[in-house]
Amino acid sequence: MPKYVMVIDIERCIGCMACVIACKKENNVPEKHFRTRVVEEVRGEFPNLRMELRSELCNHCENAPCIDACPTRASHRAKDGTVQIDRKKCIGCKACILACPYDARYSHPEGFADKCSFCEHRLKEGKKPACVETCLGKSRIFGDLDNLSSEVVELLRRHDFSVRLEFAGTQPRVFYIKRSFTGGL
Repeated sequence: MPKYVMVIDIERCIGCMACVIACKKENNVPEKHFRTRVVEEVRGEFPNLRMELRSELCNHCENAPCIDACPTRASHRAKDGTVQIDRKKCIGCKACILACPYDARYSHPEGFADKCSFCEHRLKEGKKPACVETCLGKSRIFGDLDNLSSEVVELLRRHDFSVRLEFAGTQPRVFYIKRSFTGGL
């Protein structure tokens, strides 16, 4: 079984929001809700400012507090290791939404919790998540961490990386890398 992860190359994100739009379209995400988002963070004081665009989504954590919080086991780990929601079992109690330290879940207007699924339906067809295929800057890279020749393994081997909220102990499967460019792309 694969161990799916997403690597996000922060310096390649151009803020186009194609990933957000592709996700909304692919997964029929309702208006005013998002399974993925691009957050703009500005640090420093004028004139010494630094802006970072950071893609955020469900981290499909190894130690997922949302799974433990779910009273009906609607939130669960799928056979491929991803964290999924069984809409038929979800009672809309929002316990998983509150348990997620990444604010990656929302309450769907139809009464169930929803979030990024790494486009589980596409993975079953051998395709990549819609956000990855659509990313204009090629900042989102998806693959199997257990495949030692995969692009995600190579990127994590060659670059320093971080995870969001490491102190939370969730062991996320979304990694952020920063490159040091010495020339053009």
